[in-house]
Amino acid sequence: MAEKTTTEVKPEKTGVPQEASATPQVKYPRLLPRKYASVPSEAYIAERVNDAIAWYDKSADKQKKLYLRMRATTVIGGAIVPVLVNVKNDYVDIVTTIISLIVVLLVSLESVYHYREQWTNYRSTEQCLRHEYFLFTSKGGVYAAKNKAAAYQHFVERVEELISSENASTLKVMTAISDANIDAKLKSSRKKK
Repeated sequence: MAEKTTTEVKPEKTGVPQEASATPQVKYPRLLPRKYASVPSEAYIAERVNDAIAWYDKSADKQKKLYLRMRATTVIGGAIVPVLVNVKNDYVDIVTTIISLIVVLLVSLESVYHYREQWTNYRSTEQCLRHEYFLFTSKGGVYAAKNKAAAYQHFVERVEELISSENASTLKVMTAISDANIDAKLKSSRKKK
């Protein structure tokens, strides 16, 4: 019977030594061990809400840049190709073909990665999280009539719901593409029979 090998690793921010098994190390930050219902609102905002807002903001910026660059390139390439087709030169045919290929590739990549949808989805979630934070901290909106404990519980539920909805939306966009590709392959294979 094989023995489990464990080694002591450096503690991560908790000051508590942790044991590592022979399994690979986790590449993302580990969750801190906590007691049930022991996360105060300040810690939740600092750890969960701020991290989520920062991630969605950064991701929205990245997706926006990718989308706008790809879109601008396809528009410029699409405008240049008809002009180049009318120019009579040996090298222009090659350049026209290359530009056309780049335009088709970029349009195809956009249909795979959905940069625009991701950008708007991330930005919307980031803004909703900020909105919810300010309603909670100012005791406005649905939080006005609630006591501190009920308001905090509602705030956590709302934040987690927003994050969960965004995750589901992203998965829906990405799986809709793969499902459409599978359906198209099935239809084309049926036509060949």
